[in-house]
Amino acid sequence: MAKARRRDGGAALRTVRWCATGVLAGTGLLGLLLFALGREHAWQALGGGLVVVGASVVLGGGLGFLFGVPRVRGGGTGEPQGSYAPNTNLEQVSDWLTKVLLGVGLTQLGSLGERLHDLGTALAPALGGGPEAVPFAAALVLYFLVFGFLAGWLVTRLALPQVLTETDQALDLFLAGQDRDRHGDKVGADDLRVRAMQQLGLLGGSAERQAALAGQLPPASGAPAGPEGVVAEVRSTARRSALTADQVRALFADGSEGRRIQALALMQGDPALADLPSVLDAIEHPRSDFEQYHGLLAARGLLSWLPAAGAQRLRDAVATQLVDPRGIPYGSDRSWLAEKILSRLQGTALVPEQPARPAPQAVPAQPGGPGGPSAAGTS
Repeated sequence: MAKARRRDGGAALRTVRWCATGVLAGTGLLGLLLFALGREHAWQALGGGLVVVGASVVLGGGLGFLFGVPRVRGGGTGEPQGSYAPNTNLEQVSDWLTKVLLGVGLTQLGSLGERLHDLGTALAPALGGGPEAVPFAAALVLYFLVFGFLAGWLVTRLALPQVLTETDQALDLFLAGQDRDRHGDKVGADDLRVRAMQQLGLLGGSAERQAALAGQLPPASGAPAGPEGVVAEVRSTARRSALTADQVRALFADGSEGRRIQALALMQGDPALADLPSVLDAIEHPRSDFEQYHGLLAARGLLSWLPAAGAQRLRDAVATQLVDPRGIPYGSDRSWLAEKILSRLQGTALVPEQPARPAPQAVPAQPGGPGGPSAAGTS
């Protein structure tokens, strides 16, 4: 309920923000349009005014961006290392300007009008010329310069820290995936790469029922919390587990989604515990997208262990899910894993299963041969 209220409040705030932006920009543009319609060359005045508006907004937005760029926290004052804090340059400049104004005195501001008049005189020809264009040009520049500054500063202050933080987190996940890959943990490496691409918005997620699923899984003792944290923790302890492959297979066959996912996590961590029919069932008949994703991860860890017949079954199952309209959607984390599995299967020479050798049969002893009955005695 609290999350829903926060979402509603955030949506309302965004609506108010966009409405205010539209009203401010629309007011200035409407004034420009009305002014241009009263000129002899209306289209020329309107075009010149739009160029002045654009230049003012760009200049003001650039200044707002410079003042709003966040700084990286140093971590030495109890702040988390690598996070971002608001830039205080605007506060420092504001304080500096206040001191300058008090020191120089308000009497020196008289030249500001002359500066604005010179600016209006220089821009008046773009608005059709004439004495009435001079103050309008100066007012147009001031209006949209302030508008651009506020818009650039607010967007930079509100949006850029989140973008930079998410990008840093994605980079950390990619680097962690590279480290896992170097240590031979292909499954964990691909999982981290998928999470990094999800962080950047390049792939869709599969944990669409995290709240319901979290109740079926044991709580994670570390980060990240939630189903992903539980799966990562179970996967990391698979090789130290005393469970056998039969017990993991029975855990998957238990039927509940939570136990099936725990079994898949154990199979991901230790391919010796994996069971191909269970993995295929998770891919072809998943209880959720989240389960299918981890079924594909478990299959990813089995690629170098499968004989030819098992690899063919896995290839058929994955390819069917990719082309099925109700199967794996394009652009999701599952489609990325499925395509990677298929590319590995197509680029790997499959080892055919060796037929079982027949048990050696005992050769009957020949009469008179070694170990056979002795020849008849001579008379």
